[in-house]
Amino acid sequence: MRLTAPLTPFLMALVLSGCMGESESTGDNDRNTSAPNPTEQTQPDNEPSASFPVEDGAKPVVFVGSNWDGVIDVIDGESYVKIGRINGIPDKDERMQEIWLNPVKLAAFHGIALLIGEGHNQYVDDMYSTRNGELLIVSRPSFADVVAIDIASNDIVWRFEVEGIRSDHMALSPDGTEVAVSASTGKVVHILDVWTGEEKARFPTGNSPHENVYSKDGKKIYHASIGHVFTAADRGALKDTKGERIFKVVDTETWEDIKSFDISEKLAEAGYPDMSPAIRPMAHTEDEKFFYFQLSFFHGFVEYDMENDKITRVANLPNRVPDLPVELYVNDSAHHGISMGGGDEKLCVAGTMSDYVAIVDRETFEYELLEGLGEKPYWITRDASGENCFVSWSGTDQMSVINIERAEEVVRVDVGDHPQRIREGSVPDGWTTPF
Repeated sequence: MRLTAPLTPFLMALVLSGCMGESESTGDNDRNTSAPNPTEQTQPDNEPSASFPVEDGAKPVVFVGSNWDGVIDVIDGESYVKIGRINGIPDKDERMQEIWLNPVKLAAFHGIALLIGEGHNQYVDDMYSTRNGELLIVSRPSFADVVAIDIASNDIVWRFEVEGIRSDHMALSPDGTEVAVSASTGKVVHILDVWTGEEKARFPTGNSPHENVYSKDGKKIYHASIGHVFTAADRGALKDTKGERIFKVVDTETWEDIKSFDISEKLAEAGYPDMSPAIRPMAHTEDEKFFYFQLSFFHGFVEYDMENDKITRVANLPNRVPDLPVELYVNDSAHHGISMGGGDEKLCVAGTMSDYVAIVDRETFEYELLEGLGEKPYWITRDASGENCFVSWSGTDQMSVINIERAEEVVRVDVGDHPQRIREGSVPDGWTTPF
């Protein structure tokens, strides 16, 4: 759970200075799903091969980044068998020496653990590989940087320090040549060349820039900033101190805003004036006309018409922790993870505080719940085929592959401490390491 102890005066000063920078659905089709033995790695039954684009000489895999111990588990993209592990912080000793010798960096390092990391350092947030399987690009919040790691040698090839004191979510461009990285206390998104780490562009954001999503054609980035989720000012008069929370669409040629707005205005227009305007993970239809936004504290999601700029529907999903104060929600995340299945027919949703995954029919918003699989689901990614979604169980240190159409778990794999982001990618053909 998120620590809610009062901030020390010094940490509070960092925050103020900008350095730190529901009712249930009426559906009756909840389903308790029997779980396989969590200590065993089960095998999939006739699942399709991954279709993530890779180059000759590379092998499709699934990367699972574990935030608290800094490792990235590598799962075979066809069999879902774990084939190796990458150390995301091979330069830890060097980074820690820098931190201990710099009082500001030291305060930031401990502040991240106290305010955001549930008492833990955050070493791996997000990662993407190059299509030839040569490099893995990793954002590392507690080190305030992004690095490229040579997958074959586990050596760091380049390092980029972000604005402010913490790096966060990334996105890979459709052509695989650049990553967009949120600098969560710097109020900026950096656009980096994957091969050199050179900054190609940047654009400003609200407080705590969070998720970035490239459009299919690569001409736009959809971006949301979520405000100060690490504070306990979640209700009453203080809730307006959460900072600037905005959604924007950015042109990737000019890096100017195509549109930018505070979704609280859209919520009020739709009859939901008291809902949080902090957009968490998002999913969209293939034509990018409809988006599905998770919001802080909300057990469910909203449907947003991107062409007409209005909220069209709200999906309420079960709240399994109705007596838990919202101040104890992990970083304000009632739900944190959503993805659209192939064909735009169903969504896969992480009920983070309620320990379930919901498979939701997009047309009717009826749902099936998968419960008893793990604890604190903290991210969901659809695979390239659109048939499965990957779920990170950050509380029980596993990841699941779930078939979206059948609403059932295919396989579960043990991974590192507090898995979060899961991404498809590639490694050199024949690559493996000891676990």
